[in-house]
Amino acid sequence: MSSLGVRRRLAAVSLALAGSLIALSACSGADDTGADAAQSPSPSVSESVSPSPTPTPSATYKPASAKGPAENDPLPVMPEEAKAESKEGLIAFVRYWYELVNYGYETGDVEPVRAVSGPDCFACQNFYSGMGDVYGRGGWIQGGDIEIVTLNSEYQLTSEGRYQVLVSVKQRDMTYWDEAGQADRRPGDEISFLQIMEISFENEGWYIHLAESTGD
Repeated sequence: MSSLGVRRRLAAVSLALAGSLIALSACSGADDTGADAAQSPSPSVSESVSPSPTPTPSATYKPASAKGPAENDPLPVMPEEAKAESKEGLIAFVRYWYELVNYGYETGDVEPVRAVSGPDCFACQNFYSGMGDVYGRGGWIQGGDIEIVTLNSEYQLTSEGRYQVLVSVKQRDMTYWDEAGQADRRPGDEISFLQIMEISFENEGWYIHLAESTGD
């Protein structure tokens, strides 16, 4: 199996953005005669308030094509359910992980996968080197995204303290473009194939140890 054949062996991080809103207000005090009524803000004050700035639209996503790699591909966001140590959380995390793998195919960015993958995950290492070979030389990948057909887990710990997950997947047609614009097209899977994964919950998050085809 070649380093770029990671489709038969393939976890994830999320990026949270937070913002804050600062409100300013003013009020007037009582006069020297002890009057009880509060003075209303003058019209000039309310008129001086600047309108809220118009939000800057996000850059438009452009898929990869013969003209070049994908542009402005948004990083998948981990759903809240995938953060829970439960069967539902495990299943949601695996789905999210495959989204990150697809993101890596389209962008060459493997760091989200690397962040939650162990050093003994051989398939993950193949994935990193494969993407490095293509994108590091000025090439890119069009297509090749992975589709989950079925996903299941008995949610029982192994002797190593891991949960096993069985995933049936298919990969769509893929085209490798090199820096000279030459294409190497590879057909997708007509039928799905089975992968086994071993995952643990560590430091309040899921962590991939194994992801490989049962036929390997």
